[in-house]
Amino acid sequence: MTIGGLELFAIVGFLFAAYAVIANDSIQTLGTFLASNSHRPWWILWIFAAGIMVAALLTNQFGLQISAFFAEQNIPFLANFFSGFDGGVADGKLNGIPYPEGGIQWWHALPPLVLLFLTRLGIPVSTTFLVLTVFALTGGAATEGKMQSMLIKSLMGYLVAFSAGALIWLLISKMWETWVGRTEHHEDAHPMWTVFQWMTTAFLWFTWLQQDFANIFVFLPREPIFNEAGEVTKMAFEPGVIIFGAVIMAAMMGYIFKTRGGEIQKIVTSKTNTVDVRSATIVDLIYAIVLYYFKEMNDVPMSTTWVFLGLLSGRELAISFVTDLRTKGAAAFDVGTDVFRAFIGLVISVILAVGLPWAATGNPPTF
Repeated sequence: MTIGGLELFAIVGFLFAAYAVIANDSIQTLGTFLASNSHRPWWILWIFAAGIMVAALLTNQFGLQISAFFAEQNIPFLANFFSGFDGGVADGKLNGIPYPEGGIQWWHALPPLVLLFLTRLGIPVSTTFLVLTVFALTGGAATEGKMQSMLIKSLMGYLVAFSAGALIWLLISKMWETWVGRTEHHEDAHPMWTVFQWMTTAFLWFTWLQQDFANIFVFLPREPIFNEAGEVTKMAFEPGVIIFGAVIMAAMMGYIFKTRGGEIQKIVTSKTNTVDVRSATIVDLIYAIVLYYFKEMNDVPMSTTWVFLGLLSGRELAISFVTDLRTKGAAAFDVGTDVFRAFIGLVISVILAVGLPWAATGNPPTF
């Protein structure tokens, strides 16, 4: 059954994935921004974030054309920057995950529904694993080894983010976080901090979208584009499909912003000083730099959730060791709880990815 040229389960899977990904991962990206701007009207924050989302889609789709334009204007920095965006809407993350030959089945569309449920419980599930694993394990030879590559890159992301968070906050916590904690309630931050935060949030949100567009658009039909060597350089989507996706995601973002982030937001606000614009800005900047590094590494999808948890975990432990803002035991318990819940999400992802197609077709997945 098709609706508007799209398979029913493709539409269902896309809608579930779009809402779940935005409700889960985007709050990990925009959570500090929402927390420290809770006094502003939600629709202003929504227009800001939705505008960046549209810009990210256009950049991914027309990166080479934009690069050529800046080259003609003799602006080499921008020309070089945009030349890296030539992987289509998903930024190359779906190059190794072709559209299923038999179309989208019910077992593809069900994991995002589970993600919706887990998100409501406040569990920081990796959407990359929960959504993409079933595609990676049922694509045959085309996706063989993709699951292992995703897992290795995500583990690297956690370790790099954890190390960055621990090292940076070991160096700055004694003076920085103590100052922020002491002045949080009786001294307004300089207005430039708000400007810095909105700039870093724009960079972070844009960079995060390069990673997680794949988790949403994986349900929509696409055609591979090959180079002269026969390698897939990007997946091409019809313009109507891209517009459909952008409108749906913008509408869902509006709802999430109006509710101020839901349950996952509590993970952010439970951390030390994250509602303060100064600390939130530093967290966002480090997170964005780590994500951008891994974006440039290769086109293998990775869990941005694990990067997020790694950064906050390293930061919390460092703060507890250097300052008296939090006890070491409380910080360690918080970190352990987040890691445990992320591990539970990974286990659920693998069980669904292996069990659902196997039960439906009788064929075991290919690892």
